[in-house]
Amino acid sequence: MSYVRRAKRELRLLWRDPLLALLVGGVALSLILFVLYPLISVLIKSFQSQEGLYSLQNYHRFFTFRYLRNALKNSLLVGTATGCVGVFIGYIAAFTVTRTTIPAKKFLHVLFILPIISPPFTSSLAILMLFGANGLITKGVLGLKNFSIYGFKGVLLSQIFTFAPVAYLTLRGVLESLNPTLEDAAMNVGASRMQTFWKVTLPLSLPGIASAFLVVFIESLADFGNPLVLAGSRFPMLSTQAYLEITGSFNLPLGAALAVVLLLPSITAFAIQRYYLEKRQYTTITGKPVASSSKLVSRGARKVLQSFVVAFALFVLLFYGTIFVGAMINVWGYDFSLTAKHFLYALSVGFETIKDTLIVALLSTPISGLLGMLIAFLVVRQRFPGKGTIEFVSILNFAVPGTVVGIGYILAFNKPPLLLIGTLAILVLNFIFRYIPVGIQSGIAVLRQIDPAIEEAAQNLGADGVTTFRKITLPLIAPAFFSALVFAFVRAMTAISSAIFLVSARWNLLTVQILNEVGSGRLGVAAAFSVILVVIVLCAIVIISRLVSGRAGGMKAIEISKEL
Repeated sequence: MSYVRRAKRELRLLWRDPLLALLVGGVALSLILFVLYPLISVLIKSFQSQEGLYSLQNYHRFFTFRYLRNALKNSLLVGTATGCVGVFIGYIAAFTVTRTTIPAKKFLHVLFILPIISPPFTSSLAILMLFGANGLITKGVLGLKNFSIYGFKGVLLSQIFTFAPVAYLTLRGVLESLNPTLEDAAMNVGASRMQTFWKVTLPLSLPGIASAFLVVFIESLADFGNPLVLAGSRFPMLSTQAYLEITGSFNLPLGAALAVVLLLPSITAFAIQRYYLEKRQYTTITGKPVASSSKLVSRGARKVLQSFVVAFALFVLLFYGTIFVGAMINVWGYDFSLTAKHFLYALSVGFETIKDTLIVALLSTPISGLLGMLIAFLVVRQRFPGKGTIEFVSILNFAVPGTVVGIGYILAFNKPPLLLIGTLAILVLNFIFRYIPVGIQSGIAVLRQIDPAIEEAAQNLGADGVTTFRKITLPLIAPAFFSALVFAFVRAMTAISSAIFLVSARWNLLTVQILNEVGSGRLGVAAAFSVILVVIVLCAIVIISRLVSGRAGGMKAIEISKEL
């Protein structure tokens, strides 16, 4: 009864500000329509046959056919392996950057997170050029004839390259938050460097390590581009199999059922990461940050760690260098003469695709940023019934694989009154609601550091809630706002897993175009499109960084995602 009374009291207070009540209702309705409704549509469709009758035949087929069961097993296997190896690489890189005086630290940091702002299958394209049938290394250097990069090893290599930087970002934040005086104190009382690491540093890092593993595991399960390029027919994976069931076999109910199966481990891992591990973070800084101590790492260990980090940096340079060179090579693997034809093709025939991608990104980015800040403001500063539910639903799409979202949108918006299939609107809405969680979380983090008395003073002077948000709150949370803008723009330019279901003859995206070029064997054209895409994203980050003038923008925005 106390909850009911509190809800009624909060509802009465909300109605005193009609415009604020309208905003809360609008946000709730939009989340229901563009987050919950598509997911519910997938769930309902999974219990239907192709004739439209309700049954369990899709799940029965999943448990009956070994090929489909293997798709789940392979996805979990790759996700676990990617999580373990990615966290191992990420921890070593983060430890080296935070605990040693490695040269060119800022350059290495930018290099490490470069895969995060690239198309998700850039690594697959580089792997094909280096280790494919006509690969520079497999054929040109080693002379191998029967080697195949497809299957487990190819997907694992591409995902480690793509998602190890995600683990690095998370673990760097964890290690920077650990007070190095604890390590110094342990060594001052006689502990060796190794004992200090195993007894102090590593135990304090464990919650962060577990969180990084779960984040990478979720990203791996949701990955679509790398498995589609490198998995092959003998190594099915659930995200791509759901897509192939819909586009190849035209079996939408079975594709929906596979999407639901894929959703279960993703949501479980997300719930553990967010609600369990969040409560087990260890705080060791209570005042001003203390500079990291280098006493923990001996000279020999420092050389080993730095060599490992440099090797990974060279690995990143090799991949991106391969794509850049491949865009200027006539025929990769046969004719290595220089040519500009791939760029000319991309800029002429592909101009409409580039324009479409920029239009979608430029429309969705500001709306996503503003909506994220608005939801953060409502969650932190306002009291109304269902506030916790709105916060949970608003960040739910971050845990949902893009394949599930894409299937949900084609199911939810393929009939009146919301007939959006084939339109610009469905792409814009998809990106808005898929990537607002980063803006919401960064906005919440900043708002909790701002004294609410500032906003209360404005309201005491007669400003309503919306005016207070527009005139007071939004300027104060500008750093988080611009970080959300950068992240939303980057993801709108590079995402594919949900968008591939939503593109049409009228509206296409660069990532889908690149994937089509790879599937057609035109690796040079695919490389040219990839270079153009990366250049556009980097230019956008630089421009926003300049506009923000020192606030949190640019590459800093990419780091915000680790908080989810």
